[in-house]
Amino acid sequence: RDALIETSGALKVVAASLTKIANDLRWMGSGPRAGLGELILPELQKGSSIMPGKVNPVICEVVTQVAAQVIGNDTAITIGGMSGAFELNVYIPLMARNLLESIQLLAAAGRLLARKARSFENVVKAGRTHLMDAVPVTLGQEFSGYAAQVALGIERVQSALVHVGQIPLGGTATGTGLNTDPRFAEKVRARLRRESHLKQIAAPRDPFEAQANRDALVELSGALKVLAVSLTKIAGDLALMGSGPRAGIGELFLPELQKGSSIMPGKVNPVIPEVVLQVSAQVIGNDTAITVGGMQGQFELNVRIPLIARNLLQSLKLLSSTSVVFAEKCVDGIQANRPGTDGSAGATLAVATALNGAIGYDKGTAIVQKATASGRPLREVALEEGVDAKLYDETIDLRKIARGNKG
Repeated sequence: RDALIETSGALKVVAASLTKIANDLRWMGSGPRAGLGELILPELQKGSSIMPGKVNPVICEVVTQVAAQVIGNDTAITIGGMSGAFELNVYIPLMARNLLESIQLLAAAGRLLARKARSFENVVKAGRTHLMDAVPVTLGQEFSGYAAQVALGIERVQSALVHVGQIPLGGTATGTGLNTDPRFAEKVRARLRRESHLKQIAAPRDPFEAQANRDALVELSGALKVLAVSLTKIAGDLALMGSGPRAGIGELFLPELQKGSSIMPGKVNPVIPEVVLQVSAQVIGNDTAITVGGMQGQFELNVRIPLIARNLLQSLKLLSSTSVVFAEKCVDGIQANRPGTDGSAGATLAVATALNGAIGYDKGTAIVQKATASGRPLREVALEEGVDAKLYDETIDLRKIARGNKG
């Protein structure tokens, strides 16, 4: 995929260049009285339904938003003027339908991971850090960690709702509320709370902050990115533990959904984890574009809502649909490969860590190194080096080691 990555990188350079040019033109055309006023840009449409005669650099703004999307797409590959009412078209769908649905579906996936954790609580296997053998753990402990990742990700998204719910209304041109009834914004928000049942809908802390910035939406996107990062980790682990069946780690049996190869008979691929990895990459790329859009709010108004909304809504849709597929087509059908888990638990030389209290770290290191170099069983080498057989057998209890300080 190097050629694709290289091409995407080249497009990102072009996008960055176009962003610089478009922003320069916008600045030089700003005004006409209170800006730089060095250029007269083409007048293509009215710049405001409120301020007569206003002209906006609409083409330059389109260029910067498209360029931001290109920059965001590259990240995925490598791993107007308004009165305030327009915001409702973004904030309400995000909260009332798409976001709440996503939370429910993600929570269902998390609960299924938690159920798997309970069913695997006695399946001991090798732990791994830095991809190298470590002290034993249970498959249930690993799945419990996955379930907690999803649960914490949902909490982060829900926390962001507090700020997303602060909907800017009635600010008119610059946030001052010129020509707007002072009761308008709160009356609309009260009705929205009643009809949508969304208690988070509230007035912004400061109307100028809410209109000039889209930080709440950037925050929400960041929370979704964390979920994408978590799903990437989980899917990657499942694919690795299911690798094999003979020449891989082989600790899990993943559901067979389709033929893995038109050439190699019987091959099975981790297709659903691979879907999750690609979707997560897209969500992370969307967040990059949203971040760029959030940075581009000059002075009293950030007009990058089309870019931000498109990416946020896509990220929510992707995470929702992928959560269902991941839970139903992958997690639900996962089975432990007991010969594989037993084999890895018995093979890891890191169990010698349990002897540290009795023989010391240095002697334990010497035993592990000798066993590694010779390929002989750890117990055989330990006894040869003077470790008492009864001490070894009582200490090297794999289930007890996996329980750690709860053993």
